[in-house]
Amino acid sequence: MDRTQINTKLEEVIGEVMPEIEKVDFAASITQQYGVNSVSLIRLILAVESKFDVSFNDYELALSSYDTFGDLAATVAEKIA
Repeated sequence: MDRTQINTKLEEVIGEVMPEIEKVDFAASITQQYGVNSVSLIRLILAVESKFDVSFNDYELALSSYDTFGDLAATVAEKIA
C-alpha cells in the first residue's frame, strides 16, 4: 500500500471517527486546526488499528507524537511496510 492509498484510507477513518472534520489537511496542526485532544486521538487510533490491521504501542498513543495527520499516516506506513 503506497502513501496515497494510506492517506485516502486514513481520511475515511478520520471522517468516521471525527465527522466534524470535512476536509483533511495532512500538513495542518491536528490540535490547532482540528481541535484534536488526547481522547479523540485515542479513538482515532483505535479505528486506525482496526482499519489497517496494525497495533500501536502505549507510547504511540500520546498526542505529542503527532503534530499532523501526516505524522499519523507516516506511522501507519511504517507499521504496514
